[in-house]
Amino acid sequence: MAHSHAHAHANTPCSPQEAEAFLAEAETLVARKGQKLTRIRRKVLQLLIESEEPAKAYDLLANLDGEGAAKPPTVYRALDFLQEMGLAHKIESLNAYVACGHTSHSHSAVFLICDACGGAEELHAVETTASLLKETKAADFSISHAVIEARGTCRNCAA
Repeated sequence: MAHSHAHAHANTPCSPQEAEAFLAEAETLVARKGQKLTRIRRKVLQLLIESEEPAKAYDLLANLDGEGAAKPPTVYRALDFLQEMGLAHKIESLNAYVACGHTSHSHSAVFLICDACGGAEELHAVETTASLLKETKAADFSISHAVIEARGTCRNCAA
């Protein structure tokens, strides 16, 4: 899951790779939007970055050690906030979340979900997003949010 801000190809992974650098970038982004990356929000984002696979809210809750009496609504509020800020995406079919390293622009989330290992990789699918916007505009439909999921076998499991 290598991450690159220079998009040489239409499809490049979007997962943040350097946790501390990304958390600092997230702090700046949130502050620019007049919001605050609270201790709980930061910890939830950090857990998403560190997770090997999409994380469910209750798994995140179990890992919020030392963060007071965090309850499920606390985690869901943090996840909602991170999604609103463009720092995380929800994979609907898995009811799980991943961090998104593309804070500099908005995009539709396109996920490749491996049926063998359960991993998910987000793509920056420029052509897919452009086609979706064109087709929905032709149908007089205005997209506010889109998540596209493709299931199959990842390159590691296929090897």
